Amino acid sequence: MSKARRLAQIWGSDGNAIIAALDGFGFSMNTAGVDYTCENLDRLIDNGLDAALVTYGQAKTYEKQLAKITTVLRVDASINVYDKTVPETDEFFDVEDALKLGASGVVCMTFPGAGTREQFSHQMLAHLAKQGEEWGMPVIAETLPFGYPVTTAESNDPKFISAAARIGAEFGADIIKTRLSGEDTDKEIIQNASRPVLALGGPKTDTLTYYKFVKHCLEAGAHGVAVGRNITQDANPAGMVAGLNVLVHQNGTPEEAFTAYQNTK
Repeated sequence: MSKARRLAQIWGSDGNAIIAALDGFGFSMNTAGVDYTCENLDRLIDNGLDAALVTYGQAKTYEKQLAKITTVLRVDASINVYDKTVPETDEFFDVEDALKLGASGVVCMTFPGAGTREQFSHQMLAHLAKQGEEWGMPVIAETLPFGYPVTTAESNDPKFISAAARIGAEFGADIIKTRLSGEDTDKEIIQNASRPVLALGGPKTDTLTYYKFVKHCLEAGAHGVAVGRNITQDANPAGMVAGLNVLVHQNGTPEEAFTAYQNTK
């Protein structure tokens, strides 16, 4: 299968995507709601979910539930899952593993500005990109300046985020997943990325405010969202996806999205 066909499986017909990030077990202890979401994935799919980021174990454990949706394999993981800062990652799987699991893409993190971790993470991305060209497999790079969490002004500075996104493209990523700030400078990040951008997660806030943030990201040029806790830890995961569907695929307003959220159980 060609890379173009696999990319079409990730994106909706409008070129945008709602992606559930279910892959937190590889780098975090904060995984409340993930198993529940996996077990009830049909409801999310019915309300507009396009794809899911999954670990190798999830691809096997929830094979039946994931059979109805596009999956992207998380190939890297923390080497100290008890440290919430994700101090370092390693490559545990690759494109060939994704092919064996029937996935339509792979995803890894990169850490520009993080010393030796930067070198390793970019080498990993380049390795995956080369494999992706050989096998027709899309590669998503989650480009996080200086490290996994926001710990300094620089790690949340649009100039650094923009440069991190662009270097992800230069090392071969087909899609960039990155944090956006909610400010006008997000347009510059998306333009500089030179690849379709998925907005990473977003703030943990009330539902309407979150939908306003997502609408801003889309207006800035993002092609969708890759959402973890704002789906899995919401009291109504299917409703959250229904609201995102209004924004991402129907070009609706945050208020219309919130109504869809309330009306979906």
